[in-house]
Amino acid sequence: MNILITGAYGFLGRNVAKEYKAAGNHVVGIGHGKWYVEEFSKWGIDQWHETTITFEALININREFDLIVHCGGSGSVAFSHDNPYEDFQKSVQSTLSLLEFIRLRNPTCKFIYPSSPAVQGDLGKVAIKEDMVSMPVSPYGFHKKIAEELCYSYYKNFNISVGIVRYFSIYGEGLQKQLLYDACKKIQNSSGDVTFFGTGKETRDWIHVSDAAALLYSFAIQLDGFQIINGGSGTSIEIKHVIHELCKHFNKPLNVIFNGSTKEGDPIHFWAEVSKASALGWQPKVDIKAGLKRYVDYFNTLTN
Repeated sequence: MNILITGAYGFLGRNVAKEYKAAGNHVVGIGHGKWYVEEFSKWGIDQWHETTITFEALININREFDLIVHCGGSGSVAFSHDNPYEDFQKSVQSTLSLLEFIRLRNPTCKFIYPSSPAVQGDLGKVAIKEDMVSMPVSPYGFHKKIAEELCYSYYKNFNISVGIVRYFSIYGEGLQKQLLYDACKKIQNSSGDVTFFGTGKETRDWIHVSDAAALLYSFAIQLDGFQIINGGSGTSIEIKHVIHELCKHFNKPLNVIFNGSTKEGDPIHFWAEVSKASALGWQPKVDIKAGLKRYVDYFNTLTN
């Protein structure tokens, strides 16, 4: 199959590319990032187009695809608060360009949109199902919701096959932002007390990037019509347990303090109900404890 992956330079995108190449597909990447063939080929990418994701850029690739996976776009609640216009362009406008390209030039192509439970907002300490009420609490969540609505519109009106994966907390080797990376930097540079935002009782559902890529692959193969699934482990873990686990792997007896302050737009709890993902025959393979150990080992390679 011919696969187009947007944002293939990014953390999720390059791991998805690797998954598809391992299955024998021809993989084309598009997005921002200065990348040479000896580098992008290591991730299974056969062609790399460094450009903004627009309808015109897609036409210029001059190729039909069996599947487009839209990993491009913003991935930060904080960024959406500081740059709502740019976040809209990255999340919504790029999605519209891809859907319109499929409608006009590639109507048999399937479309996969990695989304977020941020579209549903803060639903409390419950396992979040795909059909639960949608009440975003950040520009990031609203923009993801608009993009999801565009996906449904193009399915309903133009019969385009669309799959949405609402990923929870993706982590793994190669990630150099967000909680784990920031926490590792803070732990490495601390002695005695180390302070973090929140209460420590906030919960997240962690999924290793290799499992996230494998889920997306299984989902796309079986996709029929319009479907939404959650991408998570199905396990809720308090942030304080994750921080203490990281400290243990650094072998540093630190006094962990949570300052009680919360970041605007960050829900208190995220926990995925994953029966739809499991029905695909998929199960996560990387346990969170093993995954955190692997992440700390990776982080140490950056600083040694």
